[in-house]
Amino acid sequence: MKIGYARVSTQEQNLDLQINELTKFGCDNIYQEKISGKNTERPELRKLMASLRKGDEVAIWKLDRLGRSLRDLVDVVAHLQEKGVDFVSLHDHINTTTATGQFTFNIFASLADFERDIIRERTKAGLSAAKARGKKGGRPAGLTPEKMQVG
Repeated sequence: MKIGYARVSTQEQNLDLQINELTKFGCDNIYQEKISGKNTERPELRKLMASLRKGDEVAIWKLDRLGRSLRDLVDVVAHLQEKGVDFVSLHDHINTTTATGQFTFNIFASLADFERDIIRERTKAGLSAAKARGKKGGRPAGLTPEKMQVG
């Protein structure tokens, strides 16, 4: 079964273009959402993921409609693959049912891992530099009982 997912970030935006393309592709069911991609709680995406069965195919209009970041996108598609579900991005010409589509998506996954490693290295370097300047990391100390005493 071909299942579509269409999302726009704000209530003022329109889903028509995505829905038209997903319908033309042959999607039997299209989950629609008007919610920011940064929002981790996307109810329609959660419903879509819960409804999937092995052999289904999830289609989106464009990659940025599915994931909040490259890492999030890779995680979602990896979850689809674990369930035996194929993935198609119409605008980006990615189709994990083909060797080329699988290769392209693996490149994206590698880039996401690289991005995560770079962020980790920058964070460690920043913490080391702060420590060398005498800065102490972590949360500030809370109020002690003595400091709570008002004169």
